[in-house]
Amino acid sequence: MNNSELLALFKEKAVQIDAVMEADLAIVESPLLAQIIRHAIFQGGKRIRPLLTLLAASLVGTPPEDTPRLAISFEYLHAASLLHDDVIDHATLRRGAKTANTLWGMEPVILAGDYLHAHAMALASEVGGPTAMSLIGRATAAMVESEFMQMHNATEMLISEEKYFQVLMGKTAALIAAACEAGIGHNQGSPAQRIALRTYGTNLGLAFQIVDDLLDYLGDPAKTGKVVGNDFQEGKMTLPLIKTLAKAEAPDRERLIALLKGTPQERSRELPHAQAIIEKYQGFSLAREQAEALIQEALAGLTIFGEAPAKTPLAGLAHYVLSRDK
Repeated sequence: MNNSELLALFKEKAVQIDAVMEADLAIVESPLLAQIIRHAIFQGGKRIRPLLTLLAASLVGTPPEDTPRLAISFEYLHAASLLHDDVIDHATLRRGAKTANTLWGMEPVILAGDYLHAHAMALASEVGGPTAMSLIGRATAAMVESEFMQMHNATEMLISEEKYFQVLMGKTAALIAAACEAGIGHNQGSPAQRIALRTYGTNLGLAFQIVDDLLDYLGDPAKTGKVVGNDFQEGKMTLPLIKTLAKAEAPDRERLIALLKGTPQERSRELPHAQAIIEKYQGFSLAREQAEALIQEALAGLTIFGEAPAKTPLAGLAHYVLSRDK
């Protein structure tokens, strides 16, 4: 399955997921709450998390009829986290549109995020029972803890690869892994099958973020919609830089550290020099190799499902994560 076929399939399934959410959110009575939620949820997005729940459930036969309602709980939790992230970051734009906190202020947006979180938990419990409730609860806890880790890491100029992955596990991978495992669990998958989907989801999330790190340095702004080197300009320690600092000889390492201690303007001006140092010590290729290894492990776990048709789009998504350019 090539990327265009995969994206066409996901777009078709996303329309179905949106219809389920439209019907489910009809219970919201407050006009302002409904407006904020609609802005948060229907402002774009590929619906990857609920799609993964549906595909995972399909690996072991026809999913139960209520699986789409379980799946949307993961989109609600994702949307809630983005609302709260934008408040924390004082962000003004998301996906090219004004953020909810810019339009309605912090207090109602925090409450709207709380509502989505609570509704996601209630829905997971109602449809998926204790298993789904436990998964979504642990994913939420991991997401919150990763925010605290990230705040702590921001006080340290240099962070280790271990700390980098600790944040990624909670911030990106935990919810994707839970969405996958909840799907297979809802269709009575075996413990071994659940572990395979948990690994698949975890590695997919980690690899996605590593590719994001690479695109920040090497991407085409016309495709990514982001300024090249934005992470470096902000002084963020992402994987290519972490791997480079671990290998670099003293003069190059000291130069990078001096830039990290400097101003954003200095880092922006010296970006080509920093890129050259990272290239010199194979920081980009080493990060890429790690993403590829994660995806290979994710795909290897899917062999337990034999010739299940749902394996094709899951494998296609894994390959897309590595090949995407935006």
